[in-house]
Amino acid sequence: MAKPLPLKVKDEYLPPELAQLRQQIEALPRSIRDQMLPLCDRVTHFLHLQGRLFEVAQETVDRLQLDVNYLAFDLDCTRKERDDAVDELENLTEGDR
Repeated sequence: MAKPLPLKVKDEYLPPELAQLRQQIEALPRSIRDQMLPLCDRVTHFLHLQGRLFEVAQETVDRLQLDVNYLAFDLDCTRKERDDAVDELENLTEGDR
């Protein structure tokens, strides 16, 4: 018989139907309950991991978007500095003629 996983799971990742399923499994006879609860616990664990992975992926995408915005700003500033330097250089060379 599989042992239940020790769980400290946030309910925010879990559908309410899973809690209902667990309640119904707990109402079953002991022989069936002992087989079903570890499976329910594994599903709960995997759903929690899936929710956490999605959260981490979303944070990564948000950070990437912020980094892209910073890079775009930096690129615009660099282009402006380059254009200003080219204009200044052209003005200097025109003054030497």
